Amino acid sequence: MAVAAVDFTFSDTVAGYVVHSGDSWARLNTVDGRAVTVRFTSRTHARLLRNLGEPYSDVTERIAELLVPGQLVFSYGPVYPEPDGLRFHCAQLTFVGECPTRPVHEHPRWWVEQLTQLAAFYREAQFGSGPPDFTGYRTDLGLSGAKAGRRVQETDTISRLVYGMAASYLLTGDEDALEVAERGSAYMQDNLRFADDDEQVTYWYHGVELDGVRERKLFASEFGDEEQALPAYEQIYALAGPVHTYRVTGDPSLRADIEGTVRLFERFYADPQYGGYFSHLDPLELSPRARSLGRNRSRKNWNSIGDHAPAYLFNLYLATGQERYLRMLESTFDLVVSHFPADRDLAGEPFVRERFHRDWTPDLEWGWQQNGAVVGHNLKIAWNLARMHSLVPKHDYRALAELIASRMPDVGRDPQRGGWYDVVDRAAEDGRHRFAWHDRKTWWQQEQAILAYLLLAGTTGAAEYARHAREASAFYNAFFLDHDDGAVYFAVLSGGLPYLLGTERGKGSHSMSMYHAAELCYLATVYTRLLVRREPLELWFRPRPDADFPGRVLRVAPDALPPGQVVLDQVHLDGEPSDDFDPVAMTVPLPDSEHPVRVRVRLRPTVEEGR
Repeated sequence: MAVAAVDFTFSDTVAGYVVHSGDSWARLNTVDGRAVTVRFTSRTHARLLRNLGEPYSDVTERIAELLVPGQLVFSYGPVYPEPDGLRFHCAQLTFVGECPTRPVHEHPRWWVEQLTQLAAFYREAQFGSGPPDFTGYRTDLGLSGAKAGRRVQETDTISRLVYGMAASYLLTGDEDALEVAERGSAYMQDNLRFADDDEQVTYWYHGVELDGVRERKLFASEFGDEEQALPAYEQIYALAGPVHTYRVTGDPSLRADIEGTVRLFERFYADPQYGGYFSHLDPLELSPRARSLGRNRSRKNWNSIGDHAPAYLFNLYLATGQERYLRMLESTFDLVVSHFPADRDLAGEPFVRERFHRDWTPDLEWGWQQNGAVVGHNLKIAWNLARMHSLVPKHDYRALAELIASRMPDVGRDPQRGGWYDVVDRAAEDGRHRFAWHDRKTWWQQEQAILAYLLLAGTTGAAEYARHAREASAFYNAFFLDHDDGAVYFAVLSGGLPYLLGTERGKGSHSMSMYHAAELCYLATVYTRLLVRREPLELWFRPRPDADFPGRVLRVAPDALPPGQVVLDQVHLDGEPSDDFDPVAMTVPLPDSEHPVRVRVRLRPTVEEGR
């Protein structure tokens, strides 16, 4: 007789597809294909997955009706050890949809509505119902959105809020969201920017600390890993919001500061000898080789090399169409495919390397990371390589993207409960990549999984990628949405319960603002509608009279998409239809105007769903 692996009770989640069911049980296949039987009691209750802003949907009386083969469900309840193995009881059952073929989170407006709710939460938390006055902005927000902690305004968290509001306008045309984005961008320029006229570069402060009527500029970072240095990623993410706003409005002052920051990267962070960008500069010497940098001296990492692309560079190229930004993107991903894989087929190590010395020798002893692998960074690299392949089709981009995507489910995904882990040891021990600290799951790493597999599903048509995207989306929407206080949780325990301790308790911190959740909503809409479901999509822009787009041409491609798969189908200027546009290039010549022009466009896939 088999002996149970444990001799104590616990509660846990099982994510799986219904195989068959009876009056008091259901046979599930977990996301990695193992069979688990869950048992119902008279107290089992069931709910339907719901979006932010939607009421609770109780389907307890419909359990038998909804338990059809192929249905994806999450079962949570006590687990009892018995002589023949573990016995899973279901206290709460979550149905992902009412039928297996169309989960509720794949509804055309699911992500749009979620972004609308996110924008409302962060607007209310920071500004209340009045005008968006950024003098009252605070980086730290509690669980319900209440301002907490030090009176600090970090540049990057404002930028991330601005990104989210600009994304909300792109999908909804909500003028209030755009006002927040524009005011936030202007506030950054007025209070958090330093323009060096001698060097013709723009720097961004780490932030400002407010003390009554006094304020103290924080030039160097005050975050522990980068304290008293100028980390590249802080300058990179300072551009996320302004660039997204520039895409909508064409504000020439924003473009000037964006160009100045790009020159900063090229003149001070770039390594002319070995290529790529250093991760840190000394704030006085503006050197990456200063001894004061300690463990960050002459180092490079994923953030300093690759984060340019998702944070601002793809959007800057999409907005301008300028070749030099495309070349910068290409150089970035050539470095990734050349240096990040430990071996060509990831056979020895399924994870890419993320930290390097100047000459690209791997740094496997740095700080908290040591020889650990950030699961989300691997997924992020796969996602962005797939994006880049649409712009510059190279075999190495596509091959590495798909190789990472094929390796990650076995080493970075939770096969029992669904969802994606945080940091694991890169080297396996007894065939297992152990957790660096814990088995919690953070919101931004789920985002990377969803976007990576959605884009790969849309560009390759592979059913396996579509399944991974669906499962990752289901876990995120089932467990990360905070239906009580709003927005999304920073982290959940392995089974999906919210983790509400320390800096991971709140909705705003050095590590969290609106960015990742909003980026997910925006791009999940783009990929699902245009590439996966093959449905049209509307976007909104509002170019200023002095919009500084090259050639006075508005470029409306929503992301780096495969050539020929999407065309611009309709254009409305201030509510009036216009036929002056290029459907293939997805561009709109801007008319002369004395006021901002409200541009609504409709994008259409060239191939319909199912063909």
